[in-house]
Amino acid sequence: MVAVILAVAGGKGGVGKSTVALNLGAELDAVVVDADLAMADLAARRGPDLHDVLAERADPVEVVREDGPVRLLPCGRTLAGARAGDVTALVAAVEAVEDAYGRVVLDCPAGMAADAGMPLLAADATVLVTSPHEFALADALRTRELARELDAGLAAVALNRTGERPPTDQVRRALGAPVVAIPDDDRIRRAQRSGVPVSRVAPESRLARRFAELADRTRRIGGRTRNPR
Repeated sequence: MVAVILAVAGGKGGVGKSTVALNLGAELDAVVVDADLAMADLAARRGPDLHDVLAERADPVEVVREDGPVRLLPCGRTLAGARAGDVTALVAAVEAVEDAYGRVVLDCPAGMAADAGMPLLAADATVLVTSPHEFALADALRTRELARELDAGLAAVALNRTGERPPTDQVRRALGAPVVAIPDDDRIRRAQRSGVPVSRVAPESRLARRFAELADRTRRIGGRTRNPR
């Protein structure tokens, strides 16, 4: 198995990054790291989390939860926890998880602030999540450029919540990467509420096939040469 760190990013909030990250993690048998330090969205039980890791109160590998449908390194949901940690320690923490498990999927914060750039700095490549709206595409273009600057180039685009005629070709031309259209479907919301991937709820659905296709677009990505710690 090729060890790789894959960032799931989007320039705008509310486009479904966490949903894509969870389902991509399930398809790739990866550890999903909730790297949105201020607005974590992937549920987990009580216990140490990424805030504790960044504050040097916990080891990143020991914090990974293996008792759910997808292996998860969760993040706390308090501002105090976010402020207590050293965000620059995120790269080393994620690389430690990669060393232990192989594949890592990072659920990134939205926007262009420093906390959005740090997960991209750790990543080998990026899956960009956007919606079929012009304003979302403009934000996606800015995020693509940030990913390129940080050497986490675009592997694929998840065009999320599409209708019957998604503008796949237009988005592919604009962003310069393969595009997988993910249909708007109540089953994805039902799965997300239960904290499980779509493959558990509707394994034979077109929705599940699209997430499998998105995962296939990333399987040949090679990891970077890391500096020894």
